[in-house]
Amino acid sequence: MMYPGTPLCRTHKRLLIFSLLVFCFSHVKAQEGQAEFRVISFYTERNDLAHISFVHEANKWFYEMGQKYHFSYDSTNNWNNMNPGFLSRYQVVIFLDTRPDSPAQREAFKNYMDHGGGWMGFHFSGFALTPSEFPQNWDWYHNEFLGSGSYLSNTWRPTSAILRVEDRHHPATRNLPETFKSAPSEWYRWTNDLRTNPNIDILLSIDSSSYPLGTGPKLSEIWHSGFYPVVWANKNYRMVYMNMGHNDMDYEHKTNKELSSTFSSEIQDQLILQALFWVGRSEMKSK
Repeated sequence: MMYPGTPLCRTHKRLLIFSLLVFCFSHVKAQEGQAEFRVISFYTERNDLAHISFVHEANKWFYEMGQKYHFSYDSTNNWNNMNPGFLSRYQVVIFLDTRPDSPAQREAFKNYMDHGGGWMGFHFSGFALTPSEFPQNWDWYHNEFLGSGSYLSNTWRPTSAILRVEDRHHPATRNLPETFKSAPSEWYRWTNDLRTNPNIDILLSIDSSSYPLGTGPKLSEIWHSGFYPVVWANKNYRMVYMNMGHNDMDYEHKTNKELSSTFSSEIQDQLILQALFWVGRSEMKSK
């Protein structure tokens, strides 16, 4: 019999210690299983096979990274989900291609960002050209939010570039080398000079060692000089735009075979993940 104030017997001590260890272990595992933040990707997945290729591999890659780094990842091609109720479930919205088109969808996205939501956009999500199927008819998004204005031209065919880190203090670029080789992509230039916009923080640009960049056949598709931002943030929002997201495809031989992957550069992958965790307001933990 145990009396108040008497020491615990050895068996009781062991049971107590074992119970505490089980509790602590269960609590840690529960914490490890919790998602750091929730991500939703929107995509259209039509027309350009290179963009469709990117959407397919991006959905697979982000889901796998979510399993590894403890964030949840969902995706949808239903842009009617761009509404306040649906968006309120997520800390990060990704545009894998295109952008919302209806006034209600656009207003819901702007409201989401104005109230602290996180966003990442890839390649074609910044595209706007008048006249085209995607005209520049959304000034807030293209001129204020992205700051880039309309699409002006691009390199061809999709090739790797040497990228230079312009802002080494931003969380998305932390610990990246000064320059690194990207995965192949088609690179855009824009009507607006982002260097003149005080709200834009240019994170990476194409390094001059990349020139000539592109193979043509048109001469305008080969860049020989110039300053071209490829990743940037807007200081007024929790956002990062990345020009990557166009895979090389075998159009010439009509096989439509994928010839490259956007997620084939380890350093570029690190950049994408660090940017994602920054817009998700979470800390990326080591593997």
